[in-house]
Amino acid sequence: MPPSQMTATTSAAGYEERVMQQVPGLADMHRMAGILLEEHVPQNGRVLVLGAGGGLEIRNLARAHPGWRFDGVDPSADMLALARTTLGDLQKRVTFHHGYIEDAPDARFDGASCFLTLHFLPREARLDTMRALRRRLKPGAPLVVAHHSFSIDTAAGERWLRRSARFHAASGEASNRVMTQIEAMRKSLPALPPEEDEALLAEAGFGDVELFYAAFSFRGWVCRALPDP
Repeated sequence: MPPSQMTATTSAAGYEERVMQQVPGLADMHRMAGILLEEHVPQNGRVLVLGAGGGLEIRNLARAHPGWRFDGVDPSADMLALARTTLGDLQKRVTFHHGYIEDAPDARFDGASCFLTLHFLPREARLDTMRALRRRLKPGAPLVVAHHSFSIDTAAGERWLRRSARFHAASGEASNRVMTQIEAMRKSLPALPPEEDEALLAEAGFGDVELFYAAFSFRGWVCRALPDP
């Protein structure tokens, strides 16, 4: 194995370990997402994955649904490289796009996912992104999303943030590193409360919005693209 490939493999393994420590039940969340998507995505469907870096959700979805094809979008070239390493032979069913939702194909997909991504976007940028996602989905196509969702400037939000920090630390991360990350989130993460997240999905043109995942400061929803207005 060439040294560059060894380095990429090591980095990919490290990323998977870190994100599993941070997000409660991540593998189960991916499994639930596959179940929710398959309710409407055909066996030979095409699925858009926004925030595809690392490749974990595509790997889990691809293994469970051998007929699906994927378009993975991510702004980080390094994370897309990790995705290719993580996927191995499965990457034959994936087309990668370096960039943002605007760089995704102007096509009509059978379904989409967006995990651990939207919480980085301020409200208006998040709304624009979700609207662009909806325009790339067939009417009635499902979207699954999951990310930090809490009222960051409230006592309740602070409790959920600290609970997530304790989970992260209990999973093996050094306490000082966890607290540094939490402080950075407190200062700069544009998280929204769950009710506002749901309202944004509706404003972006999605209906049948249902909560399917809740774990400390994380929430996940499934919804369906409404027809073009």
